[in-house]
Amino acid sequence: MVGILFGITLAKAEIISWYRIFEMFHFDAFHMYGVIGSAVAIGATGIYLMKHFNVKDIEGAKIDIPDKNYSITRYLVGGTIFGLGWALVGACPGPMFILLGYGYLSILIVILSAIGGTFLYGVLRTRLPH
Repeated sequence: MVGILFGITLAKAEIISWYRIFEMFHFDAFHMYGVIGSAVAIGATGIYLMKHFNVKDIEGAKIDIPDKNYSITRYLVGGTIFGLGWALVGACPGPMFILLGYGYLSILIVILSAIGGTFLYGVLRTRLPH
């Protein structure tokens, strides 16, 4: 139910709109940047509060979120590949399934390609620089 509600929210907010994504990559509108920026701010605030108040899970175990080890090269390469795919397809991974739910069957090519790329990464992971 949460996934369905999330999908409806993204659809109503026009996050699945190819036109909104086109605007974003041409720097013509703030809409997508506002959505992404607010998601990052809410997520960062949530993680901070969870760490600060030592939040526990439903079973009483402490939720441990380790600090990230940042590698600028890794994130630049990964982000560039992700961004190029996003720009070419007009959808990022979450909205792909919403588009499928809306009946855009051509998105199945993209979903199968994403699954194939994830599988390929799993196969090559030990040989890639991390």
